[in-house]
Amino acid sequence: MTAEDARSDGGDTTVEAAGETGGPAFEPLPIDRAAALIDDVVDNVERVIVGKRDAIEHIVVATLARGHVLLEDVPGTGKTMLARAVATSVDASFRRVQFTPDLLPSDVTGVNVFNQKTGEFEFQPGPVFANVVLADEINRAPPKTQSALLEAMEERQVTVDGDTRALPEPFAVIATQNDVETGRTYELPMAEIDRFAKKLRLGYPDSEQETEIIGRTAGHHPIEELTPVTDGETLRRARETAGEIRLGEPVRNYISRLAEYTRNHAQLGVSPRGSIALARTSQVRALLDGREYVTPDDVQAEAPTVLAHRIRPRTGSESGDDVVSAALSNVAVE
Repeated sequence: MTAEDARSDGGDTTVEAAGETGGPAFEPLPIDRAAALIDDVVDNVERVIVGKRDAIEHIVVATLARGHVLLEDVPGTGKTMLARAVATSVDASFRRVQFTPDLLPSDVTGVNVFNQKTGEFEFQPGPVFANVVLADEINRAPPKTQSALLEAMEERQVTVDGDTRALPEPFAVIATQNDVETGRTYELPMAEIDRFAKKLRLGYPDSEQETEIIGRTAGHHPIEELTPVTDGETLRRARETAGEIRLGEPVRNYISRLAEYTRNHAQLGVSPRGSIALARTSQVRALLDGREYVTPDDVQAEAPTVLAHRIRPRTGSESGDDVVSAALSNVAVE
């Protein structure tokens, strides 16, 4: 595929947000300003998180792609702090929910409370009514409570007692997951896992990075002094810019064939929702490079973090990462 193929409109070449109609609600930023904004957010978070620029970048990419992020790793690797730092870098509302076995769905979505003075029920919104929601150790809550996020993550709305209320925009869920104490946690249902645009692992820092972390946090933690570098409205304008990045038919076809490969070589392959997430994140990846069109390289850069967690391999010796790696090796770029 040539660069000219990638630039080709081929009809409808942008990915429109689900549920959004008509023109953009916000004026898109110029591509160079949107790319600079992403760099500013990533640089700001790096004041708190050491040696994880790729992970920070992935979270910002997912947010601009109208997606959510699942951070899975052992305790103490900075998952919660990373989520807090990203949220703090954007001057938008932020709420944290500590998921525990006794957490109820209404503790997340909100509840109608009877007001004795007015004689009417009043809705008390839950923490999900924020621009950035940190679902901390999400797999410690039972499936019934986890399901409270399904409607919010997919449709950006919450229904309580028959009344549907829209969530603020932008809206992103950053969830952390403990993968060590499996006997004390619940497995996330596939319907919820599939709603996360990306799944990331941070890993341990190397000795040099850990030395830097100790030095930064020996006194006051740098998160206490972190200030926003942008706001919600500007972030939405950058999101509109990403949505206008051209996605030519050859690239769209390449994404479809990657998804088809996973379905033919796994017990459960990538869903159409996963293909859409890959298209949107590829648009943001192109934006990061200051380009107005998506190339196969953008798709290949995003595929591992977007597709692997949606796949259930046929054998226990294989992982979702293995299937994605095989797809990228065997599906030709045409």
